[in-house]
Amino acid sequence: MSHDLGFWSIAQADPHRLAVVDPQGRRTSFGELANLTNRYTHGLRALGLGAGDCVVTVLPNGLEQIAAMLAAYQGGIYVTPVNWHLSASEIAYILADSDAGVLISHERFAAEAAGVLAGAGVPHAFSVGTIDGFRSIEELTEGRPATRPEDLTTGSVMGYTSGTTGRPKGVRRPLNLRHPDESAVLAGFLLLLFGIQPHAGNVFLCATPLYHSAGSLWTTMSLHLGHSVVLMDRWSPLETLELIERHRITHTHLVPTMFHRLLRLPTEDRDRYDVSSLRHVIHAAAPCPVETKQRMLDWWGDCIYEYYAATEGGGTLATPADWRRFPGTVGKPWPETEVIVVDPEGHRLPPGESGTVYMKMPPSLRFEYHKDEHKTADGRLGEFFTVGDVGYFNEEGYLFLNDRARDMIIVGGVNIYPAEIEGVMQQCPLVGDVAVFGVPDDDLGEKIKAVVEVVPGVEPGEATGRAVLGFLEGRLAKQRHPHTLDFSEALPRDPNGKLYKRRLRDPYWEGRTRRI
Repeated sequence: MSHDLGFWSIAQADPHRLAVVDPQGRRTSFGELANLTNRYTHGLRALGLGAGDCVVTVLPNGLEQIAAMLAAYQGGIYVTPVNWHLSASEIAYILADSDAGVLISHERFAAEAAGVLAGAGVPHAFSVGTIDGFRSIEELTEGRPATRPEDLTTGSVMGYTSGTTGRPKGVRRPLNLRHPDESAVLAGFLLLLFGIQPHAGNVFLCATPLYHSAGSLWTTMSLHLGHSVVLMDRWSPLETLELIERHRITHTHLVPTMFHRLLRLPTEDRDRYDVSSLRHVIHAAAPCPVETKQRMLDWWGDCIYEYYAATEGGGTLATPADWRRFPGTVGKPWPETEVIVVDPEGHRLPPGESGTVYMKMPPSLRFEYHKDEHKTADGRLGEFFTVGDVGYFNEEGYLFLNDRARDMIIVGGVNIYPAEIEGVMQQCPLVGDVAVFGVPDDDLGEKIKAVVEVVPGVEPGEATGRAVLGFLEGRLAKQRHPHTLDFSEALPRDPNGKLYKRRLRDPYWEGRTRRI
């Protein structure tokens, strides 16, 4: 990759190139964003922050979030973008655990932000807009030079795990002492794996929150390759199609839940928009049902790529050709990454046998869980790590995922993977969303419970429940049919599509011991 790449090099060479279109439609050039980023870095340094310190942000998708991430990246600082759906106490926990020196929040989240200040001490707090007890963000940048600071080293995002199974933990990587411009040349490696090239005509649609690892990673990688970035505030299927057509989007990052909701649109809505500019639609975060992926390929063509990774690292890649050859695969390992499947004793399993998936990253990308040596060690097998997924390789070396180990249901000694059941149920025209999990049973150990969110216009009730379960006949083995079915107005998902299944499952297990 050319040494002329990287956000700041591009900003200097082509300052008028479009960098960001925010959710309000405001357009910011590379030069303008670089100036703002430099002022942020100078402001943070004036507060005493240096290499290895941490900034926490509670911000919506917008220019301030991108500037904070880029400022930390060039200043040798960790930045932790926080899920703004969390409660004040949950945010305060992350603030304290990360040892943050600065908190930057937005007035949209003023209630939570005020509670955070009461629950955790932080030396400096700034707000976009007005929040009681916070200084204006302009005070961080006012009077600061737009020129680049000296003695720069590379910082990093320290993302926190989602917390779907307990307290979130910071995923912390050692800082790279290289100059950030040198590091930025390597930052776009993942895009290059997918065949996405440095090109001024490429436009990335950020459809996921920037507090999520995928949103922050793909946005900054796109900027380092000179692409323009279009930010969405809150995801909706119709707005996605409209933005793809209006901005001639070339690549985006989605999750399977978004595919389901796009496919639920009426045919006339789907046909109304021109999506022919798309070259790479990347998806990850959860297993994608084969039927859903096939319908998306039929609609958008062979531009849909899949990868398997986590906040901790990755991973594998499946091109459209790979997937058409082996439907359901998440692909083969990335270069310099090794993926294995092992049994409970840590022995590697042959093709076709399911076990725990472990991955090994290059030394520069390895991580530890911040302040949690036990969890770091618990997820290790030598130089490999796992996030608890279960899967298998086929004879040709392509990886397939079953589910998360913690979500597996054991019914009378038989392993049941909820993701398979959910994938079939999501094809039912009555089902808008679904979660499947195990509930305690004195005879079988566990039984299969399904919770369904119906599509608009459908009345939840006994007749609908019978129709949904009837849809499974001939599509799913009888032993995988849910034993009971409940309805919910809205399943607990974050905007990136991650399902907080624990919130549904845990009440059934109060006072009981679950094996996982």
